Amino acid sequence: MVRVEAEALRELADRIAGPMAQAFGQAVEQLYCCSARVVVTGMGKSGLVARKIAATLSSTGTPSLFLHPAEALHGDLGMIARGDVVIALSYGGETEELLTLLPTLKRLEVKLIAMTGDPVYSGNGRKLSTLAQAADIVLDCSVAKEACTLGLAPTASTTTMLALGDALAMTLAERRGFKEEDFASLHPGGKLGKKLARVEALMHSGEALPRVAATTRMPQVIYEMSRKGLGITTVVDGDKLLGIISDGDLRRLLEKRGKEAMDLTAADCMTRQPKTIRVGEFATAALNSMEQKKITSLVVVDAEDRVAGIVHLHDLWETEMI
Repeated sequence: MVRVEAEALRELADRIAGPMAQAFGQAVEQLYCCSARVVVTGMGKSGLVARKIAATLSSTGTPSLFLHPAEALHGDLGMIARGDVVIALSYGGETEELLTLLPTLKRLEVKLIAMTGDPVYSGNGRKLSTLAQAADIVLDCSVAKEACTLGLAPTASTTTMLALGDALAMTLAERRGFKEEDFASLHPGGKLGKKLARVEALMHSGEALPRVAATTRMPQVIYEMSRKGLGITTVVDGDKLLGIISDGDLRRLLEKRGKEAMDLTAADCMTRQPKTIRVGEFATAALNSMEQKKITSLVVVDAEDRVAGIVHLHDLWETEMI
């Protein structure tokens, strides 16, 4: 059964790269130039696929909504306005509820993209469905056969519709220059949102940021580190980062110098040119850096290399990205 659907997807890919390339490109252009919203509609199993396509478009930078065609006939038709683009899904192209919407779409001069099972590019000369004939652009989702052994339940056909919708959404996202940070801004919640969190949202800053001057004596350095509880302190000149001192640095210093270490200054003991991360970087980048360097804290700096905060491994653990 899976191979039947896989073969249907292979044939779809061949059509997109071949005879359907122009229509697919026109559909992308129509959606890209849409000044309002993309309205995706369909009944039954096609309706479920339409919901997913609308959600994928919205989450990748194309404002979209799902319109239930039956509900549209009872008031929801007001969701469609001039400037919208409608994507209608119907394998047979004769879904009554969709066809009833056609006069309104024509009146509003709304562009219509149809996803149907009409083998438009097969060259068999078969008459197009009513929906395909009414559409401005027709995208061919036809399959040789369904995965259902009875040949009745929409299976391979809905898989091709879904894949075609994803192809439109991803091509649009690329055309818009949709970036990782754009995706993050649209997914602030859940585990995905946590993985896309920025370091400035997790770092310790202000009064919580441990900092000492280069001339600070080691007893005061240890006090500052203990008081802030991050196992590290920055050594700064104003906001300029000179170095850091960590718990590990202290242990090694005491093993080597003993009581004499207490007579030293922060400048004598600090690690110069420590590993840092820029404000605006993803938390995952901070995690990768810590794992590579086998450290538990990173100093966060701005574009002028001024200290902005410290992000700790424990802060990343709390995001559940590990």
